[in-house]
Amino acid sequence: MKKLLILVIEGCSLEYISLDNTPNIYRIARDGFCKCVKAAVPTINNVNHNTILSGKFPCEHRVLGNTVYHPETGELELMKNPESKETGTIMDFMRKNGASTALLTVRNELLENLGRNIDFGISAEKPKEILVRYLDMQMPPPVESLQAATWILEACYRLIRKNTMDAIYCATNDAMMRQYAPGSREAIRHMRKIDEWLGRIYDLDHDREIYITGGYGMNSKPHLINLQTILDRNGFDVFSHCPYHGNPAEADSKDASGQIPLNQCGLRFLYLKGDQKQKEEELVQFLETSPFADMVSPKEEASKRFNLPVDLIGDYLVFAADGYAFADFDGEELELISARSNGSLLERAIPLIAVNAAEVPEKYRYSRDIVKIIMESGERS
Repeated sequence: MKKLLILVIEGCSLEYISLDNTPNIYRIARDGFCKCVKAAVPTINNVNHNTILSGKFPCEHRVLGNTVYHPETGELELMKNPESKETGTIMDFMRKNGASTALLTVRNELLENLGRNIDFGISAEKPKEILVRYLDMQMPPPVESLQAATWILEACYRLIRKNTMDAIYCATNDAMMRQYAPGSREAIRHMRKIDEWLGRIYDLDHDREIYITGGYGMNSKPHLINLQTILDRNGFDVFSHCPYHGNPAEADSKDASGQIPLNQCGLRFLYLKGDQKQKEEELVQFLETSPFADMVSPKEEASKRFNLPVDLIGDYLVFAADGYAFADFDGEELELISARSNGSLLERAIPLIAVNAAEVPEKYRYSRDIVKIIMESGERS
């Protein structure tokens, strides 16, 4: 079994990669291949990490965000113990086959939820000082800083150089992608730093099976829509659930300025209440004629089309249109010049750069195929 490395550059849309900005990515692609694949829906971090690590769609691992809404009680439940813990991951698979494993991540949530069966685990958010010293590194910068992404990549490089490890999963943050568009001076500078570490990592072992992907994309969304307020004003008895909500007590949290909602997302799950269940057509017509909606899909259709668990997605899914995102704030619409976010169908297209891959490029259509193919080939051998 080959040594394995899966690198997830969160929020890395295809547009962030170019020959001038990321020559090492191009070098790795020339030795292997580069193509566009699809991320899982919703296009947010914990959904796609669960998808990539397990090789399964959300209908199987059943993680759809940070919270679950219970229409029977009207309560939001924080997903502290996601059902994904019962879903096998590539780390479980590799460890079962005698491989050493490591998980490195900027966000500690990933390590808490999926950091089982690993020999080495570290997060930039809550690092153990003894592990930082083991890597001969300084303590990490703040988790939402641009430097956190390069810190975790350096940690990956130092770990391979010091203790090669058979299977490694390494994930950055998306702080840069949320602030800067592709082609901006800041984005170019940051991607060059990421690319430099990717080149160093690759040069440590040209025979390692390596996959570099974006997890999900990121787009400009200057128009924020308070869908709940709009639905209430128009007389629709519907609860609009944002899968990106963190702690329910902080569902309407803002950034440091107090102006920008932090729960921006391009998707909402709609739960019909009371008499609204007899007036579905009126609701659908209203949403389909609204400029902020890209697609309105009943749960059965959405479940089949996007491989989602039908019992966890409400009665309808609403995807935001280009330039729009849903958020909670005072009022109905808010315009922010530099707002960038994810969660909609527009962030599904992501890059996959692979070298020494388990299969030919045509076999990879979704991000989950990275692990799915490895585990299937291992079971056949």
